[in-house]
Amino acid sequence: MNMAIVRLAGSLALGNLLLAAGVMEFVSPCGIILGGATGLSLAITHYVPLPLSAVVLVLNILLFAAGAFALGKKFAWATVASTLLYPLFMALFEFHPATLAHTVQEPLLSALFGGVLMGCGVGLIIRTGGSTGGTDILALILNKRLHANLSVLLYAIDGSVLALQAVFSDARQILLGIVVLALLTMTMNKLMVMGKTQIQIFIMSDKAEEIRRGLLAQEDAGATLFAVEKGYTGQGGTAILCVIPRRKLYPVCQMIRTTDPRAFFTITEVKEVQGQGFSYGMH
Repeated sequence: MNMAIVRLAGSLALGNLLLAAGVMEFVSPCGIILGGATGLSLAITHYVPLPLSAVVLVLNILLFAAGAFALGKKFAWATVASTLLYPLFMALFEFHPATLAHTVQEPLLSALFGGVLMGCGVGLIIRTGGSTGGTDILALILNKRLHANLSVLLYAIDGSVLALQAVFSDARQILLGIVVLALLTMTMNKLMVMGKTQIQIFIMSDKAEEIRRGLLAQEDAGATLFAVEKGYTGQGGTAILCVIPRRKLYPVCQMIRTTDPRAFFTITEVKEVQGQGFSYGMH
């Protein structure tokens, strides 16, 4: 249990560190627009000469307090780490004014690295069950009070934050902001399911029983059988559904072809598998 807590804390800390690095080392120095509490803080610091980390901390604490009051203690525990760690790491990066963005002197390259780093950070935080907090809290509160669609609220709030920055940003900074947002989303989605994807094989064969035995005995893979009716002939038959790790794909395919060269089977990647043999051990 202690090791699990240590891994959880480490993932949350690393996630917030990567998120802060993406913002402070690449995105903020180039004036690239962002959504969320960070984007709102960037808009505030454009008009008021305050440290970005301090503004983010104040906004996060205010939003955290509102969320804890409106959404309960369970939400508060999931958000408290990022509420404090993210501004802390931002403050650490502020001590080094010579950012990587100024070193590479290429805004597009900064947007690419910033988007990937931020996506990795957010993905790690969400993967561990944590929350990045920020303006997402406001959307959740409005969703609870107004019963409005949560996705619409999130887009509306982020759109408003982006519009605030667009007033003092040029076209290049706005376009680079879109690049950062796209990379952040794609990287986050990939990281959240990394290491959890499996291969699903659906097999149609007249030798289903032999293939089933091969899967169980030779490949140590589970199998589920379905009674089916063939569309062309109308004859009954048996189909096999099997989920395996990637490393077993080649030997399983070879076994199927050897057992029945006329077998028809499809191969699909599934994002995540839960249950015996995957999310917990075989008994």
